[in-house]
Amino acid sequence: MEKDTVIRVNHIRKAYQLYEKPIDRLKESWSITKRSYHKDFYALKDIDFEVKRGECIGIVGTNGSGKSTLLKIITGVLTPTEGSVETDGRISALLELGAGFNMEYTGLKNIYLNGTIMGYSKEEMDEKVKEIIDFAEIGEHINQPVKTYSSGMFARLAFAVAINVDPDILIVDEALSVGDVFFQAKCFRKFNEFQERGKTILFVSHDMGSVMKYCTRCVLINKGEQVMVGDTPEVVNMYRRILVQNMREYEEIHSADGNGSTWKESLTTNSNFLEYGDQSAEIIDYAVMDGSGVISNTVLKGEEYKIKMKVRFFKDIEAPIFAMKLRDLKGVELTGTNTMYENCMKERVKAGEVVTVSFRQKMMLQGGQYLLSISCTGFESDAFVAHHRLVDICNVQVLSDKNTVGVFDSESVVEYE
Repeated sequence: MEKDTVIRVNHIRKAYQLYEKPIDRLKESWSITKRSYHKDFYALKDIDFEVKRGECIGIVGTNGSGKSTLLKIITGVLTPTEGSVETDGRISALLELGAGFNMEYTGLKNIYLNGTIMGYSKEEMDEKVKEIIDFAEIGEHINQPVKTYSSGMFARLAFAVAINVDPDILIVDEALSVGDVFFQAKCFRKFNEFQERGKTILFVSHDMGSVMKYCTRCVLINKGEQVMVGDTPEVVNMYRRILVQNMREYEEIHSADGNGSTWKESLTTNSNFLEYGDQSAEIIDYAVMDGSGVISNTVLKGEEYKIKMKVRFFKDIEAPIFAMKLRDLKGVELTGTNTMYENCMKERVKAGEVVTVSFRQKMMLQGGQYLLSISCTGFESDAFVAHHRLVDICNVQVLSDKNTVGVFDSESVVEYE
């Protein structure tokens, strides 16, 4: 292993034996002919990469892709079926909340217990315990059994122990998702401090905004297979395609309308959306398309993206208005437009006609979650009419490696004179 390499994963494979019936395990163990009654399921297949000192590496993949299994092998909790792992330095891991904690012990006793597991003496832990308690901010609960803790208190103590025992390598697996926003901010400040000190971080999260902000490189795993290792933006883009089960460009897959597929099938939709209208038109399909032309609920801040809708009309309508808007999770309207505002009206549509309209714009909202609404409206005898509206039909997650103050980025250019 090279001098500046702290983790080397050498062609790891992890297989589990699956039996159709419990008795089959016993039959196999007693079989004189060594007959096999199981099937091998490979949770990991030929994972191979290395991590340099001081890097923050993201491990990215869908649920069930093998991320947690990989981390458990790196930390020595699991043994690989094939391959090997080499590490250089003391590892502190947050694989599961409370892993390594004795539920009957107090928080204080668990601090010493985890220190012992990591190889520290009582005297060494005596020097660290105050810093750990101060970081956890759980007050007098530190002297209570951890079985009485809330999930938030568990997260605080577990992370405080992991990050304040001065490891060379910190491994975090979705452990920050239960903490409040202030605790998470505190943890990420500690991440930055770690990196500045030349420490190494392996970070698993489904929050792609955090991955983009803190990880220099990523490893993408899908169904146990290593898809790619590379710069974070490239890996995140590929991950987004896997999320919508679309590994090719949108145009290639949807080149023919006769295949029966719809755009909205590739999106995560809101089961509690609001729908209303006078039934003279129907929005039969819609899409959010990222800068690569892929249908996805996620868009990178700063990239050009599209909102598309397909509307079928059941009667002749004069000058229909097509509209889209984005709201925050509190319901505040943040941005939107329509074909009337854009001076791009259709004079008239006929019954039976299907109209496809596309809104193309640059995403300037800050990283976060937003809700999309789309509609077809118009005027009849000077009265406003909603032909069909889908309110909060799906979410749009904006990924960003730089957020500024407020809800949008004014793309400020800073200069010193």
